[in-house]
Amino acid sequence: MTTTRRRFAKASVAAAASTFFIGRSAKAADPIVLKLATVAPGGTPWADQINKLKKEIKEKSGGALKLKPYLGGGLGPEVETAEAVKRGTIDIFAGSTGALASAVPELECLELPYLFPDLAKADKILDEVIFEDVKRILLARGYVLGFWGENGHRSIGSTFPISSLADLKGKKMRSQENKTHLDTWKALGASPVPIAITETLSSLQTGVVDGFDNTPLFTFAASLYQAISHFTLSEHIYQPGIIVVSKKTWDKLTPEMQAILFADPAKLAKQSRRGVRAMNPQLIENFKNAGIKVHDLSAADKAVFASAAAVAHASFLKRANKESAALLKKIQASL
Repeated sequence: MTTTRRRFAKASVAAAASTFFIGRSAKAADPIVLKLATVAPGGTPWADQINKLKKEIKEKSGGALKLKPYLGGGLGPEVETAEAVKRGTIDIFAGSTGALASAVPELECLELPYLFPDLAKADKILDEVIFEDVKRILLARGYVLGFWGENGHRSIGSTFPISSLADLKGKKMRSQENKTHLDTWKALGASPVPIAITETLSSLQTGVVDGFDNTPLFTFAASLYQAISHFTLSEHIYQPGIIVVSKKTWDKLTPEMQAILFADPAKLAKQSRRGVRAMNPQLIENFKNAGIKVHDLSAADKAVFASAAAVAHASFLKRANKESAALLKKIQASL
């Protein structure tokens, strides 16, 4: 976005806000309170950004519009809350694209293993290549796109060492409740067990599963590290975070309120990525300090994993609808 366009956008929001307050007291008698569901725990960059957004929305609206976050799965697991947002019983979903894909199957292509070669390309494609496509797809499914967040590269936490694909054979691995994630684990030789993230720690502790995949940050934030002895940096899926609003909620808001809610999606996306990515080096050290063996796969090792996981790509294309296939094709063309 050019400097002129940024200034225009900011001026438009400011003008909208000032119009909104005409004939209205600074303290609204009946503020609109929007419920936000997320499994992100408190004390994380995700929670910090949500709380900052909460403060900004309240200030810009003069208290007429408020955000009420429910952290740590306070309103339920991701798949269930994503569906509730579609129905309008919850206003905002902040979570993984993998969970939202249960309600918006077109997003499943973003979860394909080893799809993005690096973070810079992932950012460019999400922000510049497919943003409007995703926005349109979400709208047709009952959601309004707010902004991209960041989960990051998913790697493998386990109770056993992994030095090759053979080590995963037959192991019970917690999987997101998403067909592409299930297919990826099967392609890697494991036996996937679909479990909500809020139930993963207890499943590890009781031996229901032998491991899981997630980012270093979420592994610590959700205390999953307490139940593993190994963490393998497979980085097999780059997973964006995503924040969406129920279209039913959105349509009830005035244009002025809509402008205040997510005034600068690009800025919010950058904030989310910066906060999460800055912590990764220290988190790897934290694994070691906690007595967890970190296995750093070489480029050659990852190539073997990627070759095996290609089966998940073929499986996706067999069941993909027209929109899904077109979105994946657009991503691949940009790569």
